[in-house]
Formats: sequence, C-alpha cells, structure tokens
Amino acid sequence: MSLSFRANAVALATIALVASQAAHATNGMNMEGYGPIATGMGGAATAYDNGTAGMANNPATLQLAPNGHRVDGAIGILQPNITAQAMAGAPAQASTATSFVMPAIGWTSTNDQMTWGVGMFAQGGMGAEYPGSTPLSAMTAGAVRSELGVGRVIFPVAYRVTPKLTIGGSLDYVWAGLDMKMAANGTQVEEMLYATGASKAQVDQVLINFGMYAAGANGGNGGGDANVIARLEFSDNSTFTGAAKGTGLGTKVGATFQASDTLTLGVSYHGKTKLSDMETSATGATFGGAPGKITVVDFQWPAITSVGAAWIANPKLTLAMDVKRIAWSDVMSSFNMQFLMSGAPQPVSFAMPQNWKDQTVTMLGASYQLNEQTTLRGGLNLASNPVPEMMTHPLFPATVKSHYTFGVGHQIDKSSSIDLSATIAPQVSITSRYLGVITHSQTNFQLMYSYRY
Repeated sequence: MSLSFRANAVALATIALVASQAAHATNGMNMEGYGPIATGMGGAATAYDNGTAGMANNPATLQLAPNGHRVDGAIGILQPNITAQAMAGAPAQASTATSFVMPAIGWTSTNDQMTWGVGMFAQGGMGAEYPGSTPLSAMTAGAVRSELGVGRVIFPVAYRVTPKLTIGGSLDYVWAGLDMKMAANGTQVEEMLYATGASKAQVDQVLINFGMYAAGANGGNGGGDANVIARLEFSDNSTFTGAAKGTGLGTKVGATFQASDTLTLGVSYHGKTKLSDMETSATGATFGGAPGKITVVDFQWPAITSVGAAWIANPKLTLAMDVKRIAWSDVMSSFNMQFLMSGAPQPVSFAMPQNWKDQTVTMLGASYQLNEQTTLRGGLNLASNPVPEMMTHPLFPATVKSHYTFGVGHQIDKSSSIDLSATIAPQVSITSRYLGVITHSQTNFQLMYSYRY
C-alpha cells in the first residue's frame, strides 16, 4: 500500500499495518535487549555469559556458562504511552493499548566441550488501538487496531574450539502473527493500487468493484472517491496470536574469543528469516464489508550483525559494549499485501513503500557485584529512528531513540536465582510532515527465574 499522508485523518488508519512494525520493539521492530541480564546492561550480550538468552543474542556465549544444566523462565511487559493528533491542531488522542506480554523460556546443557539446548523467545511485539469515537478511526465508528507478534523456538549448539575460542549457531523456527483494523478512502486506495505498478484500467476496475470510484475526479479522468471510506479488518483478538499467520526458519552464528584474562570479544550474525506469507483463513478478513482472505506478502525479519566486548575491570565490576547493525533496508523497502474476496478469481494487490534505513545501535552496560548474592546492572541503549519521517504513524511511531536500562540479580541459593530489568525510554515528540504531533514514551520490564542442576 502506498500513502502520501496528505489526505486527512483516514490516513492514520490506512498505514497502521506497516507502522506497527516500528513502534514498541524500540530498535525498529527489534527489542532493546533479550533476557533481563543483557537488557539491564543496555542490551549488550555478545561477549559474556547472559544465561539461556544467549541463544537469542550470541549462541557462542552459551559455552561460557559453568558446566551443568540451566532452565530460565522469563516474562517481559512492554508498556508504551502514545498520543497522536489526527491532524495539526486537533486534540491529542491516547492509545488504549498500553501493555504487551513477551514470554520466554530456555534450557541448556553444558560440559567442557559443548553446550546445546532449546528455547522459545518473543522476538518483538507491538500494537496500538484507538476507539471508534476518535478521529483516528476515520469516523467509521470502529476501533483502529494493529498488533504484530514475532517469536522463535531456538535450537542452539555451542562448541569450545580452543581454551580461548568458542563458536556457536542455532536453527530457529520462526512464526509471525498480525491483527489489523484500518480504514481508507477511495483516493488512498487508488494510491495503494498504483504502488503495485497496476495500470489505470486495472485500478479503476478495482475501485468500481468496491464502490470507491468517482467519475470525473482527477481532472475529469476518474479516480478514487475521497468521500467513500472502506475498512480492511482481520483480527482474532488474542494476546498471543494473529488472524494472519506465517511460519519459517532463521539461523544465527557467533563466536567469542578470550583476548586476555579480563577481556572477551564477541561477534554474531543473525541471518534474514525465510518466513512464509502471513495469511488469514479464506474468510478471515473483510474489505468494505466483503469477506475474503488477506495475505501479507514476504514479511521478513532482517539480518543483524553484532560485535562486542566484555571487560572485567576488577573482580566486582564488568563493563560491556556492543555495536549492532540491523539491515532494515533489505526487508522494509516496501510492504505488500493482497485481498482475495470470496468467490473472486484473483486477489487485489496493494503495496506500501517504506524505505526504512539500516540502523546502528550502540549498547553500553555495567554490572557490579554488590555482595555474594546480589548484582546490580545499568546501561544505555542508543539508536536512530530507521523510519523516514513521512512514514511515521501515530498508531506506531518509531520515534524512541535513547533507552536507560537498570537491572538486579539475586542468587537465592546455589541452584536458584532471579533477575529483573527495567528500561525507560523518555518521551519523544515528532511533528509528522502531513499530520500533527505524535508523542511516544515507553517503560519495559523483564523478570526471570533460573534453576541450575
């Protein structure tokens, strides 16, 4: 789908699908950290033992753990606070979607030579919702809603090549789910259709079929009727699944090197996923009131490259730093989907150019062992916004840049421990090129219980 944003409040709902991929994961769609140990240290996780979350960060770090078995169970809560104007000068509207749950669990077995295991981690979760009574619903009296969730079941292996060098990799089963309720007028639908390369005759026929054609518009040539609004909806209203679903595979590789007694270096590469198209059931979506099937075409998670270091400054203090490069431009240059109306011979295709930029994230962290049982953590997570300003959307603005992270770990006994992290992303305001002011702040929490045997 392609939007110019120049129309009016209807545009706010029209591009919610793509914009939703940019908001609450905080580094574009990516979480600022995986596991409370790493998140408490700004997300840095490439060069030290950070528990079973290493399989979601750098699988080679799993071999840095003590010999034995480890089970981690964690829960993350994302709490975005978003307000938006339907247009410049309009009252600010608050999103009613203020909490997203991100579960994780991992198990590993480590000996002197090898670590292997299995885990499930939420890769990202995001969404927002505005009531139908607000202008953001384009006056269609229906809520505007979007929720995207991506998760992985991970099968990692790490191997100690030499006393100083470890390598690791994983094969990941990846799934994605999406709910969407949005609205568009005829002019906007026309733009979405043209973005696919369709001819004028093809575009006009689609507009006629959906009752959105205005004869004599656009200088007498005909086109989309800006006064006619249709809704595209697919939603199962579940916290953990989406009406449109896709599955596939992902891979990771990594290594750590003990450069000295106090300095460890790390590197990891997460390959671009190979996900199937996300699809609803044959009648799992509606457009303009007509039932049918929605297909989100070739949505993928990007390749991510990380390099980092961990330095034991003294027996109680460890400092860590990672630099991560996320290749958004390869997967978010455009967002495409199709609607196949029940009984129709062919689907209607839409394209939404996004032109996301690649993103560099700098992660700085420290951990301090307060005593034999308790460790304190803190860090910074610094990133730019990968979404061009004109693509920023009030439902899911990707405006958060700086994150301040805090954490604590406590050893209950020799087998059990708990870890907690908190992330604060201060409010950022942006004035959209064609819309009003959007504000976004966020507070995230992760809590983990670990058992070793």
